Amino acid sequence: MKDMVSKLGIADQFEIASAATSTEEIWNGIGNPVYPPAKEELAKHGIHCSRKRARQLCKQDYDKYDYLIGMDSANIRNIEKIVSHKNEKIYKLLEFADSQADVADPWYTRNFEKTYQDIKKGCEAFLLYLKRKEEK
Repeated sequence: MKDMVSKLGIADQFEIASAATSTEEIWNGIGNPVYPPAKEELAKHGIHCSRKRARQLCKQDYDKYDYLIGMDSANIRNIEKIVSHKNEKIYKLLEFADSQADVADPWYTRNFEKTYQDIKKGCEAFLLYLKRKEEK
């Protein structure tokens, strides 16, 4: 998403952050870097994330951000639990692409290209959603 808005010249209109809904990638308060195969997939598309580290979603994120977007149904349940809300601020990414499908989880599928394509599709649809919303 950061790459997309940067290429469109609208990055200054966004605050984009990524946060885990579990603690699996966070040890003693320090988040792991991006998983090497995911990092390789992003690099194939010219996206670099060498300084990115996992962080945990927190209750305060609900008030800070306009949208909390999860990749799959389990993420959505975890988001709702962490922020103690269920409402219009919380979405599953592919909902913006008119789908109730989960983003393919490469931890299980090992298909990082499919995950990239799912996320790209969802982010493009989200940007279109925002544009249409702004035009109203």
